[in-house]
Amino acid sequence: MNTKIKEAYELARKQYTKYGIDTDYVLSKLKDIPISIHCWQGDDVGGFESHGAILSGGGILSTGSYPGKARNIDELRLDIKKAFSLIPGKKKLNLHAIYGDFKGKAVNRNEILPEHFSSWIDWAKKLNVGIDFNSTLFSHPLAISGYTLSSKDEKVRRFWIEHVKKCREISNYIGRELKIPCIMNIWIPDGSKDLTVSRLEHREILRKSLDEIFTVDYPEDNMLDALECKLFGIGSESYVVGSHEFYLSYAVKKDKLITFDTGHYHPTEIVSDKLSALFPFIRGILLHISRGVRWDSDHVPILTEELIAIMAEIIRADALSKVYIATDFFDGSINRIGAWVIGARAVLKSLLIALLEPTHILKSYEESDNLFARLGFLETLKSMPFGAIWNYYCDSMGVPNDMEWIDEVLKYEKEVTSKR
Repeated sequence: MNTKIKEAYELARKQYTKYGIDTDYVLSKLKDIPISIHCWQGDDVGGFESHGAILSGGGILSTGSYPGKARNIDELRLDIKKAFSLIPGKKKLNLHAIYGDFKGKAVNRNEILPEHFSSWIDWAKKLNVGIDFNSTLFSHPLAISGYTLSSKDEKVRRFWIEHVKKCREISNYIGRELKIPCIMNIWIPDGSKDLTVSRLEHREILRKSLDEIFTVDYPEDNMLDALECKLFGIGSESYVVGSHEFYLSYAVKKDKLITFDTGHYHPTEIVSDKLSALFPFIRGILLHISRGVRWDSDHVPILTEELIAIMAEIIRADALSKVYIATDFFDGSINRIGAWVIGARAVLKSLLIALLEPTHILKSYEESDNLFARLGFLETLKSMPFGAIWNYYCDSMGVPNDMEWIDEVLKYEKEVTSKR
């Protein structure tokens, strides 16, 4: 243990103790909160299909041409392992279906099998991490029309139904083998660039498709289903079939998780305010943490007030058992491993700040209608020395602190990624 970090921690610990916060307990709780870190940051959402993902069809685009991206499954695993080594605490890997170990063979998405992900399971066991899963309904010739599960073309719709069914089967297999529930997320790009007349018709088709997909029930110990909405995207600026209202209604009715991607809402919408509105009614919430800049641009998360507010709402509601936290961003303009680490550490820092909050004091002010004191104390908390607690946490977990990890990434770039 670094002596200076230990000394700074002891000083900070005493300050939090004044407000009834046990920092040792907080850190023991933080280290057991799993963060599911997405694989697709490492190769700009390319995947390992033998034909390669096509850029059109689904509005998914990672911009930038920073050198050194992973070119195959071995390089991606190596990069993920490096990123994991710089992120403290419990982790999961969030996989998309296009990242199967296809061994160079052409496997269409309606034909993927559990065996294509068995080597990922072996890899996860070695690292002692769980795996979450996502169906991939974009970057494919049968997504070019703009409609997949809500397509009026029965051949297209059947293809994507079979794909998602296979993904659920794979998720069940992953969860069973790892003995950690696999969260299976469904996002579709369906929608239209301009005014759409048959809005209800496409939504009725989507509902019908989902009903068929969920015909098979898998053990919850193995997998849970989540549905992800979106406000708009590239090619679906005027109409998105899977809107927030659609999926929220379906999730409540069918007892599924709802996914909140923090970049999938209007810039004036606050995701943190939505959480407590749903907790009394929903099975659970899957968070996909990204940072929207004027639109859903999937920027790397940073420590913003809203990210802290999201975690604060979860902790204040004692809802950790109902929330699953994952990252979801892709930036090809900067060091990709560095992007992973910045985003994941920002999520963990926001959780730490939320766990360090003396909520009992804030609530006492609130209940006594002392709203000035409540606001004043919230402002005071912003200058509390959480950074000293964070650096101690990193050091105790054998992970570089905020003054050291950047050098680790630069060293890895020099020795590994720059040679690709």
